[in-house]
This record gives sequence, C-alpha cells and structure tokens, in this order.
Amino acid sequence: MCGRFTYLYQWKQLQKLLLLTSWPDVELSPHFNVAPTQAAPVVRQIAEGQRTGAMLHWGLIPSWADDPAIGGRLINARAETIAEKPAFRSAFTKRRCLAPVSGFYEWKKQELPKAPKQPFYIARADREPLMLAGVWEHWERGGEAIDSFTIITTTPNAIMAELHDRMPVIVESEDVDRWLDPETTDAAAFTSILRPAADGVLEAIPVSTRVNTPKNDDPSLILPEVEPPQGLFGQ
Repeated sequence: MCGRFTYLYQWKQLQKLLLLTSWPDVELSPHFNVAPTQAAPVVRQIAEGQRTGAMLHWGLIPSWADDPAIGGRLINARAETIAEKPAFRSAFTKRRCLAPVSGFYEWKKQELPKAPKQPFYIARADREPLMLAGVWEHWERGGEAIDSFTIITTTPNAIMAELHDRMPVIVESEDVDRWLDPETTDAAAFTSILRPAADGVLEAIPVSTRVNTPKNDDPSLILPEVEPPQGLFGQ
C-alpha cells in the first residue's frame, strides 16, 4: 500500500517536468510526512492541452457518497480491481491523475515478537520525483465541494517485496501522456502501466520511527538510521 509520502519540489519544477498549463498561486512548501485526508499536489488533464496542478484531498470520496469521511478508507485502489469497483471505476475511466511525490514510506515487520515495525523511505535512485498513478473525483453536497484522489497500488518489485506485498504504481515519463489523456477510456490501454516498477529504479532507506506520528514533519524523517536492521536485503 501507500500510506505516507513526501513532496519536496515546487510548482515550477512540476511545470517543467509535466508541461503544466496552470497551477495554484500559492507556492508549495516541503512536506516530509503527508498523511491520508491531508491535501497534496496532484496533476490532472481536463482536456487536450490543459494539464493542471491542484491541491486535492488524499482519500477518494465517490460522487455518490453521503459522508465525505469515506475518503479516509479509500486512500489506495488495487490495480487488479480498479476498473470494476463502484468507488473507482468511473474515475478510472474518465479522471486519471498523477500524484507527484519525492518519496514514500513503507513499514517492515520485524522478526522479534512485539518489535515495532521498521519504517523505510523509498525514493528514486536518481532522486527525481516519482509520478504515482491515481484517479480523482469531485464530490458536492449542501454547498460543500471536495476534489479528492486515491493512489493505485500493484504487486511489488524485488526491493519492495522485502517490505510489503503491495507498492504504488509508478508512471514513467514515456507513459504520462497516455495515462492522463481523458480521451483514452479503454482499460486495456493501461495494462502495461499498471505494473510494478522495474528493479533498480528505487532505493529503500531505513529511517526513524518518528515518521509514525503524522504531526512530525521535518527533514530528519528521511535521514538514514545509524544502525540499519540486520539481515535486510542480504546485509
């Protein structure tokens, strides 16, 4: 799954990477511990030539939902079932998006009984932003309107399999146009995108358990632990 992430870039950097035509006036500031239900940067394409950046609520709220709190339970969508699930299928067909992140966190169970899970920070080896596949939705009731998104997950690649049985789908640069194109509605067109990242793309770094608390949001969260867990990745 994907339950926490970071973003350490600015809108202008995303504009260069993804050819944005518009984005919010308020500049982004670095966040090192984005948690579900918080707002985060998302890139979506409304029409041809109109690729925009926006701050959306993390946790998809289906348009038919009576209570927006449902979004807290819909932070991820499985690639294998997203085209069929009522909460996601319309958005998957018409409203795909990217969640650009600098990295994300995952937790590994320890061998010792009752030992706390060890958090890891996962980022690209080249430290370029990761473009996570997502879908977005518009919800409105009683004058309140919320645009929200979820992150799509798939089976893990080799490095992620050491930590968890799921990982977020990472959209590579050559697939961005196809993924965001609102005119492409056939699920079969995305089969080659909804797959694990290639081995060698990512690095996993053991970090402090301070990341477990959402209110902690500072650069120290992504610093390597002095003593990495023994035995992980063949060490």
